[in-house]
Amino acid sequence: MKQISLSYGSGGKLTYEFITQYILKYFSNPLLEELLDSAVIKKDLFSTDRIAFTIDGYTINPIFFAGGDIGKLSICGTINDLVAVGAEPKLIACSLIIQEGLEFEVIEKVLSSIRNVCETENVKIVTGDTKVVERTACDKIFITTSGIGIIKDNVKLGYDRIKPEDKIIVTGNIAEHGFAILLSRGSYGFEYDIKSDCASLYPLMKKIFDSEYAVELKFLRDATRGGIAAVLNEIVKQNKNVGIELIEENIPVSDEVKSISDILGIDPLYVANEGKMVIITSDSSAEKIVEILTSHPLGKNSKIIGKVTDTYKGKVVMKTLYGAYRIIDMPTAEQLPRIC
Repeated sequence: MKQISLSYGSGGKLTYEFITQYILKYFSNPLLEELLDSAVIKKDLFSTDRIAFTIDGYTINPIFFAGGDIGKLSICGTINDLVAVGAEPKLIACSLIIQEGLEFEVIEKVLSSIRNVCETENVKIVTGDTKVVERTACDKIFITTSGIGIIKDNVKLGYDRIKPEDKIIVTGNIAEHGFAILLSRGSYGFEYDIKSDCASLYPLMKKIFDSEYAVELKFLRDATRGGIAAVLNEIVKQNKNVGIELIEENIPVSDEVKSISDILGIDPLYVANEGKMVIITSDSSAEKIVEILTSHPLGKNSKIIGKVTDTYKGKVVMKTLYGAYRIIDMPTAEQLPRIC
């Protein structure tokens, strides 16, 4: 089976062949085909003064898992970071660091996944880079992506907009990605039918952005590492005038996730997601927003899980199934490394 060698990262003939035979094969478009050091973008692409820009790195283990792979993850993750500030994703830069000896068949599967998401979501890879490193310097493939998007004029988000009585929504069952990765590593000796929720959230959130309720949105965040617990604790640390009260029975968790959570003693609130958005919106619009979300397959399990309050300023608390209250702290360590 053909494998990649260090020469493919040399900047010479094999590098050019890799770009033309593999990169352009999957991502060909006029901007990328120029093969410049930077993509030259005409200003008429941007119809607004507000442009979002993000960057993220992906080092997940394993690179193929139930519900996705590192290629799909890298593009969906970048899209979701743009969506979380109210942006329509447009352009992506993609950098590959590939381990010497990785089979071209594997590389093509990853590139194919990237292309599939880009085509579905109408975003373009417009520039990038490829490096090949020694076998001990990288685990198969690492991907870094940067994204540019256009922020919707009717969406105004910020910590300072969050007020007491605002409602907190999560767009579906939590913790599926983290547990899917854990089980994909095969170290526990049992199997569960849990798939990663890895997905682009733009089609779901566009339904809100295009609605009359877009102006009622206060804050968005895709709940990745640290889960929804980390997201909510960041909010109360950034806006010290508010606290958050969760209702445990309202938090959507699948039976499979509940079961494995009980076995392993891992709280789903702290487990990563790759296809769930935490939304804070005004009390008056929350039910309507949930109604819109549940009409889309990606949001069918959306729920109002709590509210913003001035009672517990600077804290996240949860009313448990038994009527008691417990503090939900910021996670202090990574429960599961290399999940994204």
